[in-house]
This record gives sequence, C-alpha cells and structure tokens, in this order.
Amino acid sequence: MPVLSCAVTGIILKLLSTMAFTCMSTLVRVAGQDVPVGEVVFCRSFFALIPLFLMLAWRHEIMDAFRYTSFASHMKRGVIGATGMFSGFVGLTMLPLADSTAISYAAPLMVVPLAYFLLGEQVRIYRWSAVAIGFVGVVVILWPHLDITAFAGRDRQSTGALFALGGAVCAAFATIQVRKLVNVETTASIVFTFMMLCALLALITWPLGKVVPFIGQWVMPTPWQGFVLVMVGVFGGLGQIFLTISYRYADTSLIAPFEYFSMIWAITMGYFVFADLPSRYVLAGGAIVVASGIFVIWREQKLGLERARQRKVSTPQG
Repeated sequence: MPVLSCAVTGIILKLLSTMAFTCMSTLVRVAGQDVPVGEVVFCRSFFALIPLFLMLAWRHEIMDAFRYTSFASHMKRGVIGATGMFSGFVGLTMLPLADSTAISYAAPLMVVPLAYFLLGEQVRIYRWSAVAIGFVGVVVILWPHLDITAFAGRDRQSTGALFALGGAVCAAFATIQVRKLVNVETTASIVFTFMMLCALLALITWPLGKVVPFIGQWVMPTPWQGFVLVMVGVFGGLGQIFLTISYRYADTSLIAPFEYFSMIWAITMGYFVFADLPSRYVLAGGAIVVASGIFVIWREQKLGLERARQRKVSTPQG
C-alpha cells in the first residue's frame, strides 16, 4: 500500500476511535444517571470483549490473549486503569461532556514528567516548557470548579472535576505501565487482561454498594438501560480496536494530534444530547492544552528523527 494511502487510513481509523470513545462517554453519562458507576464500569469492560475477540479471531491472535510474562505487571496496570476508569466515569456523570473531555487532556501532559522520573527518559527544556504551559490550561479549565465545597461533596460539578482529574492522573500512570508491558507482552494479552481485570474489580462494588452509599447499589436495568450498558462496552471496544489498528498504518507522531478531534465530537454530542455548551474557561483552557500537547508530539517526532540519524551515522558501513 502506498505511504500516502497508509497515512490516510491511519488518520481515518484514529478519527473513528475518537468518535467511538465519545459515543461511549455520552452513553456513560446517560446510564450513570440511574445506574451505579461500578455497574457501568463492569459493562464497559465485559461487553468490550465482544468486539475484542472478533478482532483477535480476524487476526488469528486469540491464543496470544492468554500468554503472559508477568501477570503481576498486568495486575498493577489493571488496578490503576480500573481506578482511573471509575474516577473518569464519575466525572462524566457530574460534568458536561466537553468539560470532562478537556480535563482528560491533562493525562498526556502528565506522562512526560512521569516518564522522566519513573522510566529515566530524557526530557529537555522545550518539552518541560510545553508541559508547564499545558498545566496552565488545565488550571484554566478547572478554575470554575476550584471550590472548597467540592471536598465536602456539596458542589456536584466541582466534585466531578476532581474525579475527572483523578481519572487523568490514573490514565497517565497506566500509560507508563503500558510502556513497560509492551516490551514483554503481546498487545492482545495487554488489552484482554485489562478488560477482564476491570470487569472483576468492578464486581467488588456489587456487595459494597449495599453498605457504602457513595458507591451505590447495583440495579436490575430496564431493557433500554441494558441496551445502553451493552453499547457502552461495544463502543469502548470498537474505540480500542480502531486505535490499535490505526498505529499499524501510520506513525504515532502523525496520528496522535487527531486525538484532539474528540473535543469537537464532545461539544457536538453535549449540545444535541444534553443541551450543554462549553464555557469560555473550557474553550480557552482546552485550546492551551491542545496547543501544548501538539508541540510535545512535534518535539517527540523531531527528537525521534534526530536519534534515527545518529544511529545511521554511528552504524559502521560494510
């Protein structure tokens, strides 16, 4: 396949993944009004296995899903990821879609310092500056929600913003863990094990919901709620599949910026489904975060090309 055609295919798949994840987030907000978040997390993880196994069967990789090198590492990633999913879903039920999406953009920025401290990756002044500016954007987004009453649970949106930010922090740590896993594990085992662990961990909220009011007691869904919960998992699984395949057709540095199209989908869905409009804080802060994130991606690409040239120069000619 020609290089240009591959790049276009990768971009299209990336855009489809952002649309699928936004549809999932929309349905999470719909379901979360009447169904406890733990139950939503379970359905998101369990029903995502349907498109996942279809993809693995198509690629003849089903057995790869059950091959492990370090199950303890999978467990660590599962706990972090499940906590992040729970926190992010709580944020989705309490915030406008555009707000929670904008706050989630903090995760890629957090990965940079975490990679420096935990993985020993070299980070120079350009990326540190971009990350610092990006965090200014995050503060702008959060500014209307920086209310002390949030800690007492008195303001629903402020509490949701704290949970959404907590979900972004967990997502950043999970990304670091995945970077370690990809060196020793197959993609199939990483995705499958994560979904299974999230589903199992979400089941813990079933008995806890009877004694902990905040978690909420699981309910028997109506036919409509059941359909929504199944589609939460299906859209989540499809988003993961589109995302995974997109990187087979184009470089990460090319398609990663298209992640920010999710803000367009979030604003559109938020308006037509919930009659929400983003505030000026979300628009201004989101623009700052997106600009800094794109700069970090551009810088990563430039450094990658420089390292490739250095390796080529240092390679002895035969």
